[in-house]
Amino acid sequence: MRPIRPEDAGEVLTLQRAAFVQEALIYGSPEMPPLTQTLEELEAELAENLGCVALAGHRIVGAVRAQRDGELLLVGRLAIAPDQQGRGLGTTLLAAVEERGANEGATEAELFTGSLSEANLRLYQREGYVETERVPGDDGTEQVFLRKPLVR
Repeated sequence: MRPIRPEDAGEVLTLQRAAFVQEALIYGSPEMPPLTQTLEELEAELAENLGCVALAGHRIVGAVRAQRDGELLLVGRLAIAPDQQGRGLGTTLLAAVEERGANEGATEAELFTGSLSEANLRLYQREGYVETERVPGDDGTEQVFLRKPLVR
């Protein structure tokens, strides 16, 4: 586990696309931002980011991004390599990014997922996130926003 870096962009983008294919199948659309994001967009995003990556040897097998907005840590794009899912990496990455955010002054974390992403919702709720809002989408699903207080 280590902080995410701009030079990780290529490998993180590959990982992100592999991880989000299952989500695209659930929602019936390949036009999801994690699948359409460009390398240049990701490089710019990683220039100032509190995210983390999980490593197996030299390979990045998990990644999460986060940015602080005042006292709020905005967590996004948690992605685990398909062959590494179910091993606790999501939990480990969330804990690492929450710690980084708390150390930078954030007092609460927020993330969102789609209403059909049942495994994601279970993970977030198991890790202490509480649903705060549902925003209707154009496709009949909802974006589910969840928050969790951070402890230093």
